[in-house]
Amino acid sequence: MRLDELVAGLPEARVLGDGSVEISELVYDSRKAGPGTLFFCVRGEKVDGHEFGARVVEEGAPALVVERELTELAVPQVVVADSRAAMAPLAARFWGDPTAKLRVAGVTGTNGKTTTAFLIREILQAADVRAGLLGTVKQVVGGVEKEVVRTTPEAIELQATFRQMLEGGDEACAMEVSSHALALHRADAIHFEVALFTNLTQDHLDFHATMEEYFLAKRKLFEMDGVITRIVNVDDPYGRRLAEEFDCVTFSAEGAEADYSAHDVSFDAGGATFGINEMRLRTLLPGHFNVANALGAFAAAEAMGVGGEIAAAGLARAARVPGRFEPIDEGQGFAVLVDYAHTPDSLENVLRAARRLTAGRVISVFGAGGDRDRDKRPKMGKAGAELSDLAVVTSDNPRSEDPEKIVAEVAAGAGAAAELEVVVDRRAAIALALGRARPGDTVVIAGKGHEQGQEFEEGRKIPFDDREVAREELWKLGTPA
Repeated sequence: MRLDELVAGLPEARVLGDGSVEISELVYDSRKAGPGTLFFCVRGEKVDGHEFGARVVEEGAPALVVERELTELAVPQVVVADSRAAMAPLAARFWGDPTAKLRVAGVTGTNGKTTTAFLIREILQAADVRAGLLGTVKQVVGGVEKEVVRTTPEAIELQATFRQMLEGGDEACAMEVSSHALALHRADAIHFEVALFTNLTQDHLDFHATMEEYFLAKRKLFEMDGVITRIVNVDDPYGRRLAEEFDCVTFSAEGAEADYSAHDVSFDAGGATFGINEMRLRTLLPGHFNVANALGAFAAAEAMGVGGEIAAAGLARAARVPGRFEPIDEGQGFAVLVDYAHTPDSLENVLRAARRLTAGRVISVFGAGGDRDRDKRPKMGKAGAELSDLAVVTSDNPRSEDPEKIVAEVAAGAGAAAELEVVVDRRAAIALALGRARPGDTVVIAGKGHEQGQEFEEGRKIPFDDREVAREELWKLGTPA
């Protein structure tokens, strides 16, 4: 595609130089620049892409997108106010605006995004609507699972993936939309058929200065042009705010007045059953928080044209999400659950759900990540200690921080817990919790869920999967393999 044709859809852009150069690829990583590539000079937290302009031109890049003209470089330059913000509309145009044809349901919120997106896709598939998936745990593109780098990829990768979905036969896509993606314009230029909000609790305050700023980032999904149906959880105060500001379909797992309000909720070891309006719904996912996720997914599916009976049948068959309240069963006489819960609210939800299913004690293993919101650490300790009979505080992903200091900050919130153990080594902590468990107890291993590595200083990552470690430690205890 010619450069001038590509930028024609961006009225505020100025093309300096020959607009007839051919562009065959869009990149923002200087290591991927070369002949035919349009390089976006993006200003990041640590580096400024403009500093790499000369290098990418040497590598053969025929044109640049810049926020200020690089006068020393004799190549065409597209001058824009914000190079990052320009990526989405230019990528959408480059790939033929794929979401104009692909039906997209976007799910945002602190907790429940992954499960809700999974459930939406499962229901669509049950209705014979072939759907892709973009999320934290996995991507499914044209029926093929792909590795996940981040919850919501950069706009260039996103638009290319949507094109791959269409070419692979997908008709729709259920996707998680992170606050980072919304704040950094990754989700711009997507035609969302459905925008769904789950809840907002403390997280990511290392990136967003305040909870209000965090909320306003999430709110951007609802502000986007072209959204057909907006769906919100009115059990959440931020959800109620959205419902007051926009025309929304509402849902409530607490029985509040809403378009989809759960009643007669019951739980068992196999999941949950509840009523909405004149229907009874069943989900294989246990816990009250999963009733909310199921309601949101059901509402989204109906908004996308799936009939109620088909949606109910699809919901009833939808399998558990990897690393979300995932049971580990090696024949032991107690329950072991692995969950991604890494915020105070999600940890509280998971432990309350475990309590309802447990005849004996609830034993928890949890920590907090490094280089992230420090304020939530003592709150994690408080939630874990108050809702567990034995709380084991351990390391999560310490990243560049000292694991012992992080663990100490978490443990400081536990107060005068009846039983509290501090074990920095995560494997040892899991082993201790499993070793203390007795028949009828439930051990909840929280924080990492589906993750298969533990992150340390300077980007060092070692293999670590809570599910596999739990199995290995159970075998050591003499549990049958």
